Amino acid sequence: MPPRVPAIAFIGGGPRTAGVLERLAANRPALFQGPLHIHVIEPHEPGSGRIWRYDQDPGLLLNSTAADVTMFTDASVACDGPSVEGPGLSTWAAGVLDGTIRDIPALEPHLLAQLRSLTPASFPTRQLQSKYLEWFFGRAVSTLGPEVTVTVHRETATAVSATQGGHDDAAHRVRLASGTDVPADVVVYALGHTDSLPDPESVRLSEFAARHGGFHAPPSYTTDVDYSGVKAGQDVIVSGMGLAFVDLLVLLFEGRGGRFEQRPDGELDYVPSGAEPRVWAGSRRGVPYHSKISSVLRGEPITRPRYFTAEAIDALLAGHQELDFRTHLWPLIAKDAGYAYYRELFTGYPSRVLGTWTSFESRFDAVDWYSAAREELVNFSVPDPALRLDLEKLDHPLSGCAFADHDTVQRSVAAYIQNDLNLRTSPDHSETLALFTALLFVYMDLGRLVPQERLNARSQQAIHGWWHGFFSFVDSGPPSHRLREMLALHRAGLLKFLGPGMWVRADDSLGRFVAGSFQSPVVVDASAYIEARLPSASVERSANPALADLHDAGWGTEQRLLTSEGAHSTGKLLVSGNHEVLSSVGTPQRGLFAVGPWTSGWGAGAFARPNTNAAPFRENDALARRILSTVAAARPTESQLSAF
Repeated sequence: MPPRVPAIAFIGGGPRTAGVLERLAANRPALFQGPLHIHVIEPHEPGSGRIWRYDQDPGLLLNSTAADVTMFTDASVACDGPSVEGPGLSTWAAGVLDGTIRDIPALEPHLLAQLRSLTPASFPTRQLQSKYLEWFFGRAVSTLGPEVTVTVHRETATAVSATQGGHDDAAHRVRLASGTDVPADVVVYALGHTDSLPDPESVRLSEFAARHGGFHAPPSYTTDVDYSGVKAGQDVIVSGMGLAFVDLLVLLFEGRGGRFEQRPDGELDYVPSGAEPRVWAGSRRGVPYHSKISSVLRGEPITRPRYFTAEAIDALLAGHQELDFRTHLWPLIAKDAGYAYYRELFTGYPSRVLGTWTSFESRFDAVDWYSAAREELVNFSVPDPALRLDLEKLDHPLSGCAFADHDTVQRSVAAYIQNDLNLRTSPDHSETLALFTALLFVYMDLGRLVPQERLNARSQQAIHGWWHGFFSFVDSGPPSHRLREMLALHRAGLLKFLGPGMWVRADDSLGRFVAGSFQSPVVVDASAYIEARLPSASVERSANPALADLHDAGWGTEQRLLTSEGAHSTGKLLVSGNHEVLSSVGTPQRGLFAVGPWTSGWGAGAFARPNTNAAPFRENDALARRILSTVAAARPTESQLSAF
């Protein structure tokens, strides 16, 4: 009897699955010999998946430049498998144009025009990114070799069931929406950003809007929402000013026929189409994410972290049973951020500081970030208070401000946005780039250096909540022209600011939503309310049938943390450090793996900057090696087969 060919099923076929496939191809020669079946279950185009699919508004952009996007596990990645060099998005685009990259489908004229105008510093459209991701998926499949068959099922997976697992049967069967079953020895849940069923508050708000003839959009992926219920000239309250908010403005303004025109002074004017609403926007901070940075470093190049190192973390682990993020880790992260920032000031702008970098560095090494000695050192060495790094002020720039009236709020938020543009697009403030780079290095290293199981529950909450939010606010903002567009919309009277500490309530006496800020007397009401953010992770309320089934079957559970305030669920699927799905009592579910932002793993995106030892590529390599070891162990040996 010929041995059964082992099978792997990926539920989800976006860029994360493509990255793991590439790692399977790279590691298979050393870890698994013989034929292999791979099933990719994805209702959208494999490679791009739902989030990066081609079929979305052509005005939506990446928040990374073309030079900062790659899918390849290059030589910088510290992993056990072999590195594979390949073109990032910028190089790929050039290769498509000059014909050196040929294995792509025909591109539409507007995409060819984008390729011709693309530079390494350009922010590509998501449509163009979808083609790069689909090309990478095809390349990964082709490198798996002739003994590996890859079957793409353009369907939705609905459930996974266990089988008897005999010699002629795989351990699991994946049920598809069509009713077909796919056998698999290993199942990998790689679903990317998934939707959740509305929570009770969102349900209440939607019911309120329906009852009063209004409009409510609960948290969702922005481009999937139907905004046709928002009418021209209508006031709309929007909570959230992050990346979802940026996308929303594109859809409600340029997406409805408006356009931006550049003035002689370089600023923008908005020319309306007449189909636009008027947006009232606010959030906890009351300001949008920081602009991407266009300056270049003037001083000495940024190196890897100086204080947040493997040696420092090992020393902490040796001295403490549990680590606390705020007490043990954040002071090191903050000090690394400060070190990079001040290094650029001293070596790039010596006229702005007193003393030499060598002297400052030696004294800075000897003090804690949160110490009077550090404050004294900085206050003496950096005479201009505006150039001193205050991370708490950076996190909450309008904290403590009391706004007297509507006009004060508008002036303050607009001035903040303009100042952010000045700092991040001026060639004279590259210290912002040094800060950006230092935080990025730490963000990528955190999951590599700190075992998640050694963090106390409060710290795991802080990392998935505050730290991720702070990093995104500072490092993952939109292109600078998006902030210029916000100012143009504001000048046109179509974008108004509510300020920090935003609140919203449904007022039955008015039949309208009412919103304001705890820091100003401004109150507005409107019949439309949009929650501009992704839904919170929730396995229990997942709108994805396969993930909901995993929970309902009892195989997977939400991560629950016990803090001094009581038990708290993160809403994320509990996984091990090897990405194995864990039961409610922490038992690994053999053959079931999960990776992505909705799991309790560190989570680090699906693609990254080249040559940065990127966390997602390290994770992909480790997961691929684990998968290959698992299918190798599941394959019957000759002696086992002879027993039948």
